[in-house]
Amino acid sequence: MLRPAAEGHHSLLYNMKLKIVTDCSEVDWKIIAETLKKVSMAYHEPEVHKRAFEASHTTVFIYEYSQLIGFGRAISDGEYQGAIYDVAVLPEAQGKGIGKIIMQTIIDRLPNCNFILYATPGMEGFYKNLGFGLMKTGMAVFTTPQAMEKFTL
Repeated sequence: MLRPAAEGHHSLLYNMKLKIVTDCSEVDWKIIAETLKKVSMAYHEPEVHKRAFEASHTTVFIYEYSQLIGFGRAISDGEYQGAIYDVAVLPEAQGKGIGKIIMQTIIDRLPNCNFILYATPGMEGFYKNLGFGLMKTGMAVFTTPQAMEKFTL
């Protein structure tokens, strides 16, 4: 489970020369869309991602030197509920703890919140290892019939 801050969180940053950025001011939104496409997640035009991230309560961008290698965001009331979206790490940077750093940073910024998320198929184990569990009840409505068929029971 990620609460409190995971052991080794900052030493991993030091060893890999990573930088955590929590504002959107320097983001290349084309890279966001390209990264989401590379990892088989839903993606949109860059300006759509810009609006979504800027409207979010919490954003996290991880850079190795000057290269954006991972990111994520949460929408929240800031008090007791949050939803985590768009957590993605470049394929060549996966398996190095970057996703865990993104998740820890989001959770640290919303310390009193419960969180929900839906995972890319195959990534459920990653979130389970971070303390997330399957919900007994959960419902969704999507904008297309194809998404409803793909993501609902």
